[in-house]
Amino acid sequence: MPSPRNGASRGTLAAVLAAAARGSFPPADGATTVIAQPNARDAGVLALTAHSVVFLDEDPLWVRRTLAGIAADPLAAAMNPAFLAALMARTGRRMNTIDLLTAAPALRGEPPVALREIEDPDHPRVARSRTFRDGVRVWAADGGVLIMGRGVAGRQEAAIEVDEAARGRGLGPRLAVAARHLVKGEVVWAQQSPGNARSVRAFQRAGYLPVGSEAPLVAE
Repeated sequence: MPSPRNGASRGTLAAVLAAAARGSFPPADGATTVIAQPNARDAGVLALTAHSVVFLDEDPLWVRRTLAGIAADPLAAAMNPAFLAALMARTGRRMNTIDLLTAAPALRGEPPVALREIEDPDHPRVARSRTFRDGVRVWAADGGVLIMGRGVAGRQEAAIEVDEAARGRGLGPRLAVAARHLVKGEVVWAQQSPGNARSVRAFQRAGYLPVGSEAPLVAE
C-alpha cells in the first residue's frame, strides 16, 4: 500500500496550492505527503490526483501506520471516513464536510454585478466567516452576497449566497466572477460541497476549475 514519506515534507502547503492552481500537481504515485500546518488554525487533508497531502502537525510515522490499517482503495485512503475519524480523535478537531476545491485566476475590469460592501463587523456572514478566514469582507448584491477572505495557507477564498427568490437568474455565477475582479493578480479559491449541484455549477460557469478535494479539520 502506498504510504507517506518517512518524514514530514520540507515543502509548504502554500507552495503545493500555488503549483496546483497553475496545473502542476504532485506525482500521481499514490503516495501521501505530510506537511506542517501553515498556522495553528489551518489543518486537514487535501486529495489531488492519486496523491494526498496531510497538512497537520502530526507524526508522519503515525499517519503512515494509520493509513496502512485502513481497508480502502490506497488511492483514496486519506479521504476515507475511518482515517479522518482517527485524525479527529487524535487531534480533538472536528470537520464539517469534504469539499470540492476549485480555483480561478484574477480578472481585470469591473465586476459584472453591482456590489455594495457591508462594513458591519457584527453582520452574521462576517462573524461566521471569521471562524475560517482572516480579513473577511462582504459585499451585497440585489439578491445575494459575496464573501471573501484569507483562508487556508493564506489563500484568497470566495463564497457566495443567493436568495431563494433570486435563483435561476444567473446571479450565482456573476457573483463568483465578481470575486475574480476584486483581487489583483491572485488566484481565487472556492470550496463547494460536492452534493450542492447549484453551487458547483455556478462556480464552474464562472471559470473555476476543480483542483482536488479537501477535508478541513477545525479546532474545537
